[in-house]
Amino acid sequence: MIRPRRSLLFMPGSNARALEKARLLPADGLILDLEDAVAPDAKDTARDQIATAVAAKGYGKREILVRINALDTAWWQDDIAMAAKAGPDGILVPKVSTIEDIATVGNKLAELGADPSIRVWIMIETARGVLHAEELAAQKQDPKSRLEGFVFGPNDISRETGIRMLPGRSTMLSMITHCVLAARVHGLIALDGPYSDIGNVDGLSEECAQARDLGFDGKTLIHPGQIDACNAAFTPPPDDVAQARKILAAFERPENQGRGAIQLDGRMVERLHAEIAKKTIAIADAIETAGH
Repeated sequence: MIRPRRSLLFMPGSNARALEKARLLPADGLILDLEDAVAPDAKDTARDQIATAVAAKGYGKREILVRINALDTAWWQDDIAMAAKAGPDGILVPKVSTIEDIATVGNKLAELGADPSIRVWIMIETARGVLHAEELAAQKQDPKSRLEGFVFGPNDISRETGIRMLPGRSTMLSMITHCVLAARVHGLIALDGPYSDIGNVDGLSEECAQARDLGFDGKTLIHPGQIDACNAAFTPPPDDVAQARKILAAFERPENQGRGAIQLDGRMVERLHAEIAKKTIAIADAIETAGH
């Protein structure tokens, strides 16, 4: 099932007002955060508030992920136990670097009897995680991993490596494409990391467009004011959707069904274009169904 993942907004679990406000935001998904956005002395409160919010199922069709604390902290096991019981769409695990990390999470969910519908997302935000992205993505083939997608984490990569985050992200493009390729090889969803300069509307729009063109399915966000620009960048334009429907209709004509390439409006169109068209239509239809 294709679902829109243009915009996934981080919301601090310790902020009850923010969790309530999120019910009305036009984001495709929400990442209810127990990690970076929550102070150590607020972890318990955040966990309880997220459990209540998820169990209430008041977020409509939005995809709900819970970001737990990293596996080298004292909090992650309580976090994952809460999530297994509350039943979000998935959990997001920060700073995953090895296949053992993925196995640890999958085994813990199995031990807790978590519903199989709860998927695992991992943040690629360490040097080791980037270097072994293909190996990590390959764990998708193991059903016990529950692996669903990557979230690229530029801030922690920059902190760990000293690679600077410059406008246009020229210093990180090789890492980004490496992670996107790894995700695509194994059928994972790939989400871009957040844009930190929340006051720079033009910069946000440019980075959202770049993320789309680099092959990401969507982008994670840190402020509600970023949602509209992100949704706009990742929404197929009406002309593209109309052309996609035209391509599919052309291949469905009896005289074209056995052909690998056809002429359409003076251009050669191949079966691969029909596959691209199917995805464009599926995403557009999913966005319309989501209704925000």
